[in-house]
Amino acid sequence: MTENAIFLPSDQSLTIALFVLPQASILEVASALDPLRNANRHLGNEAYRWRVVTPDGRPAPLTCGLELPSSGPLAHAAGAEALIVIAGYRLNEVATRPLISELRRIAPRFRLVGGIDAAPWVLARAGLLDGYRATVHWEDLEDLAAAHPEIDVVPDRFVIDRNRVTISGAAPAADFMLHLIRARHGAALARQVAASFLATVRKGSEPQIGRGPDPDLDPRVAAALARMEARIDAPEPASATARAVGVSPRRLEGLFRASLGTTPAAHALDLRLQAARRMLTDTRHPLAEVALRTGFSSPSTLSRAFRARFGQPPGALRRQI
Repeated sequence: MTENAIFLPSDQSLTIALFVLPQASILEVASALDPLRNANRHLGNEAYRWRVVTPDGRPAPLTCGLELPSSGPLAHAAGAEALIVIAGYRLNEVATRPLISELRRIAPRFRLVGGIDAAPWVLARAGLLDGYRATVHWEDLEDLAAAHPEIDVVPDRFVIDRNRVTISGAAPAADFMLHLIRARHGAALARQVAASFLATVRKGSEPQIGRGPDPDLDPRVAAALARMEARIDAPEPASATARAVGVSPRRLEGLFRASLGTTPAAHALDLRLQAARRMLTDTRHPLAEVALRTGFSSPSTLSRAFRARFGQPPGALRRQI
């Protein structure tokens, strides 16, 4: 997958610096660190070491309300072989211009530089992904590709390209760490670590939100849900969905009511409105673009449906944020 020496078998200790920005997720931090801790436990030595750094060197407030202790500012990452940035919400606020400049300056010191969840945005703004293949959380794939055409954006769980790694979220962060452990210490150890967390080893090229069979759902309902989720921007009539999964519209409605307590049309609409709500809170897209991306014919159509669902118009929600 890569020629980076970090991924070659080795008995040498590897040090990873996690650069955690405020409003990151504790799950992403744990997914990055706990597989390494567990690997050390199985190996009986400190094959993996880590340090946590933050923009100002003080504890970083996380989305859950807890604060993550820090060993210092970004300069304290020097000496590690890999630098992994973890970012989540309020990116425009926390990824300041001085931070971007410092990240750009220090990046050449590391054999591997990466980002988890929203952090590929930070790397992209620093110019560190130009000419690379990269991924990001599935909600941001289209926006990252549009904003940075110099990056080959793909919808994988994680992507390793030479001396860069981009990771789409918390679970893929664990996937990547298992890949690293496997590359350096073998498949048996990677499987042991995965088993400790009741997890499975997954490839980076797998889709981010692919779903296996759900024993609680009728397969026809599951197929209909997959079609709806893939057609947020171009919804199809419930009758077309029913035809595609091989049942009558009336039968599909009965299956939906039994499984989900709602109708196919109502569920499809709710998916689109939830997607619109994410865009309104997490991006600066104008309302017309949000409407277009969520399959509404106009901003006013979106506004009426949004108010009926959430009790306030889109503009009011944005003002609150």
